Amino acid sequence: MQASRGTRTKTRNLLKKRCRARGMSPITKGLQTFETGDKVNIIIDPSVHKGMPFSRFHGLTGVVKCSRGEAYEVSVKDGNKTKIVVARPEHLVRTVE
Repeated sequence: MQASRGTRTKTRNLLKKRCRARGMSPITKGLQTFETGDKVNIIIDPSVHKGMPFSRFHGLTGVVKCSRGEAYEVSVKDGNKTKIVVARPEHLVRTVE
């Protein structure tokens, strides 16, 4: 039988929280706001399934282009291409410059 190829395939260690960080994340992570032009890191929070970007973009840095509902569009370089990733604020961390 052919193995399934879901969106979370091969992410056992990538989407694993540390032992003492288990459970739901603080509500302030979901209440973050970002402005257009802010630099953000895409760090997937595995306890929040809504608005989770694809695992390929975990750990990448991008620029917020605009908001889309409760989520944000983030422009990310993937090789030579620029891609738009739609992610909710739980999965975004503002970078310190």
